[in-house]
Amino acid sequence: MTDELIITRGEGWAQIQVNRERQRNAMNRATRQGLLRAFEELRGAAKAIILTGTGVAFCAGMDLKEREADRAQGIEGAGEEWIAVNMAIKAHPAIFIAAVNGLALGGGATMINCCDLAIASTEASIGCPEMGFSTYPGMAGPAIQLSGVTRKQAAWLVLTTNRIDGATAERWGMVNQCVEPAALLPTAQALAQKIAQFDAVALSESKKALERIPAFITDWQEAMDHGQMVNLTIRSKTTAQAEGNARFAAGVKNPGQGV
Repeated sequence: MTDELIITRGEGWAQIQVNRERQRNAMNRATRQGLLRAFEELRGAAKAIILTGTGVAFCAGMDLKEREADRAQGIEGAGEEWIAVNMAIKAHPAIFIAAVNGLALGGGATMINCCDLAIASTEASIGCPEMGFSTYPGMAGPAIQLSGVTRKQAAWLVLTTNRIDGATAERWGMVNQCVEPAALLPTAQALAQKIAQFDAVALSESKKALERIPAFITDWQEAMDHGQMVNLTIRSKTTAQAEGNARFAAGVKNPGQGV
């Protein structure tokens, strides 16, 4: 646990809660860097990771006050750091679950769409305020457009500054499920616990396959062939892991004989 993050560990899963309630969980430098450290600490230890916020906000985007203060001093890089956090979610072997407890603006919408799964509260409010500042949502826009929503749905968020609630996000396919606020964390935690029962290699390789099809592979035959290759990769990695564990166990049982 840090000042910015509350980390709860379960058996094979973890929950990271952004703890900047007064700032509506806006992402400052310490939080961004803390998330990257937490992701690395949980690598190999958690098969599922829940991301959520404290209070009435999931994440209100970037900490604009800090960013303005940085720019006044000639300091840049906040945007690149936030991109790095979201790309780390995409590249991580764990399955990420967004538990959208409330306000999710700009960067908050980005994080929802970069997570593998998402549960929203009925009190969730998702939007992109950037057009009000005469700018395109440079991270949230692409994330929304790549999430599988229709062009008209993406345009509603990008062009109007209008927000959508959890039920609408579920209807659009931006989140998997919308539940009452009291059920949000129990639902996300039950899902994380279920995922944690599965094989880590199968989960990580399946996550990669979900990224490749149809983003890079759109031909049916090629997609089917790739599916077979994914299973070959899973079998080869799990076999190698089992053999390594057996050699280690033999070395412990018979010390001094080499492994």
